[in-house]
This record gives sequence, structure tokens and C-alpha cells, in this order.
Amino acid sequence: MQIALYEPDIPQNTGTILRLCACLGAGAHIIEPAGFPVTDRAFRRAGLDYLDQVAILRHASFSAFEDWRRDAGARLLLLTTRGATSYLDHAYRPGDILLLGRESAGVPDRVHQAADARLRIPIREGLRSINVAMAAAMALGEAIRQTGVAIK
Repeated sequence: MQIALYEPDIPQNTGTILRLCACLGAGAHIIEPAGFPVTDRAFRRAGLDYLDQVAILRHASFSAFEDWRRDAGARLLLLTTRGATSYLDHAYRPGDILLLGRESAGVPDRVHQAADARLRIPIREGLRSINVAMAAAMALGEAIRQTGVAIK
């Protein structure tokens, strides 16, 4: 399983997600530009000393990421408040990429269109969204549960 972050805004959330990837054996992708310098120092507080335990691929743009993804043959699953399918009802496969948008703006329509599936986390009416790092943990946990992919 893999997690991709589309132009992340908040280094602490990114560090937390990278730590999640390290602990659960998921690959990580950062699609730039980010809203902060993409350096170990920016992630150090939330990622602690786990950053050397995660494989991070940086992509200069969404187009570059899409080129990589096509070559890898991986499905792109977008977590979005506009998704029609609950993340609990989706059938995950090993190698899927869970894409999370910017904390401030999500993803643009062209990214929505590129996704193979648009998934949502059901929340109480009147509330906007769950923190991106929490959403990543919930969806990655469900994907691992369904696929039985062993944590390395």
C-alpha cells in the first residue's frame, strides 16, 4: 500500500503521515509544490526518528506523479469529502495508492478526474472533514485489513 500527498500545506501532518507509513510499511509520495520546504527538518518534529524507515518518492508535479503511476500500473484512490463511496465499502488491492489533498483546498477537478475511485469517510452532518493524518490512518488501516498485506 502507498500514500500520496497532493501539495501538502502543513509539515506536521506530513511528518505524522510519513511516520504512519514507516510504522505500517507503506510507501509515501509527496506531490509538489508543498506549502513548506520539503526537508527532513520540516518533518522532524512529527516524524521523529522514523523518517529513515520510510521510502519517500518526491514528484515535481501531479503530471510527473501520473507518469510514474501509469508506469507502475497502480490504482489511484482519492480520499475526498465529495466521494460517493465510503472508504469502508471499497475493495482495496495491494499496491493501491491512497491520495490525500491539501489541507487548505483538497485537490483540483483534474486530479478528481484522474482518480480511479473517490472515497469518503462518513462523518456527522454539518462538519467539514477529518484531519488529513487521521484520514490517512483510517483508510490505510482498512486497506491493510482487507488485503491482508503483511506489515514488513
